[in-house]
Amino acid sequence: MDLEQLRADYERWKARAAERSKDRDALFETISGEPVEPLYTPADLPDFDPARDLGFPGEYPYTRGIHYNMYRGRLWTHRQFSGYGSAAQTNERYHYLLKHGQTGLSVAFDFPTLMGYDSDHPRARGEVGKCGVAIDSLRDMQRLFDGIPLDKISTSMTINGPAVVLFAFYVAAAEKQGVDPGRLRGTLQNDILKEYIAQHAWCFPPEPALRLITDLMAHCAEHVPQWNSISISGYHIREAGSTAAQELAFTLADGFEYVERGIQAGMDVDAFAPRLSFFWDCHQDFFEEIAKMRAARRIWAREMRDRYRARDPRSWLVRFHTQTAGVSLTAQQPENNIVRTAFEALAAVLGGTQSLHTNAMDETLALPSEKAAKIALRTQQIIAHELGVTSTIDPLGGSYYLEALTNRLEREAYAYFERIRKIGGVVPGIEKGWFQNEIARASRRYQEEVERRQRIIVGVNDFVEENEKIEIPILYIDESAEREQNEHLARLRAERDAGEAEAALAGLRRAAEGTDNVVPHLIRCAHAGCTEGEMIGTLRGVFGEYREPAYSF
Repeated sequence: MDLEQLRADYERWKARAAERSKDRDALFETISGEPVEPLYTPADLPDFDPARDLGFPGEYPYTRGIHYNMYRGRLWTHRQFSGYGSAAQTNERYHYLLKHGQTGLSVAFDFPTLMGYDSDHPRARGEVGKCGVAIDSLRDMQRLFDGIPLDKISTSMTINGPAVVLFAFYVAAAEKQGVDPGRLRGTLQNDILKEYIAQHAWCFPPEPALRLITDLMAHCAEHVPQWNSISISGYHIREAGSTAAQELAFTLADGFEYVERGIQAGMDVDAFAPRLSFFWDCHQDFFEEIAKMRAARRIWAREMRDRYRARDPRSWLVRFHTQTAGVSLTAQQPENNIVRTAFEALAAVLGGTQSLHTNAMDETLALPSEKAAKIALRTQQIIAHELGVTSTIDPLGGSYYLEALTNRLEREAYAYFERIRKIGGVVPGIEKGWFQNEIARASRRYQEEVERRQRIIVGVNDFVEENEKIEIPILYIDESAEREQNEHLARLRAERDAGEAEAALAGLRRAAEGTDNVVPHLIRCAHAGCTEGEMIGTLRGVFGEYREPAYSF
């Protein structure tokens, strides 16, 4: 094919099209602000080599998917993120979702739990059970999974600063069920770097927090081999306002940092890398999101094979969970969110996700009601069984537009990797506020486009309904969860063996002060009836607390 002739023909066509037609007044850019051409041709892929850049599913570079038969063999896990009130209340929701066809569990914790505080701590007052489930002890974890055999289902836990403590509760709960930890399947988010970059929920300074992560990686590699020790999360980076390229680059850079920390801790890369997983946001720009996921697989495979010399092909794989974009949901005309979520979920499936959460229509107003949660689950099931998109693998592969987007995002990611290298790496970039600044700039650009009505959000800045009435059920969380949790805590402290709990916490303190792996000590603490707040408090006494510097942008 003569590409120069094709380019000349394209320019001739564009000139004729401009003479005979006029574009409507709209912003022809991706959500990330990248211009979109009216038409894409092979000329946009001048160096494209299908064998090198695409390959086949299940084979390097995994652009087209990590499994040979993808959804023809097994559908993605329908994993709705859920949790509210007490452990008993959330347990009811889990049984409801499993009854209606959910195939994996995902735990949403309340803010005190996310920050490492017990429900009776003064800082927890008024927040217990409001944004997720309150978990203070092994007993709570047992209530959470009552009637759910932990060797039969995979569980994802969205927890970061105190992740190792909640993992200890989970392992101890499995042991109470008679389940060998080696049979546990699931994922711990445990991505502390993105907390410093975007979400800002942490317990400790960066270095000791990273030490806890490498301890967990080592423990899981030996004792819980089917467990994903980290879910490296782009979701929160994107929700903070990043572009697709920033989400891709910053998330993969965090992943490389964890790989390097594991190697520095003396682990063989192939001992832990196969159990690293990822978590992507799926936003409204349909094709850009699909391209992002394809680029992620290609970049990670190349870097793990060539830079980190991983020999096991499983170390090269980007296995990932996807959640539809929370920031795309609107409080206005909330039923429209069902449509938004459906398209985002479809993009995630076409992008090759292994697990998916679809947001509920009411999430800008409250935690999901049963009805909203079921509609969100049904959205996944319709995509899986009614649309035909699971019959073939990577059906959009070879699209000139999609491949050009994939290549562009790959180039932009590598440009960011170089900038991160020049500022000294991920941790120095966090300490300097560089990541935060980059995201803030992108977020501001997008918001200004919305406010200028260059970017239309249906129901928000156009097609607005005056005096709109919300006609969907809203889930209200009362104060009963806080009272219940405080009663449970008082009973636990009265009934446990105080000497055993004290001894377990003392052992944890010595491990944290030295070089022993802290995870076995945390599991011992869980069995001894120690609370999350007591364990995190012990670690804070050794590691200190982190206060974010004031940045000047």
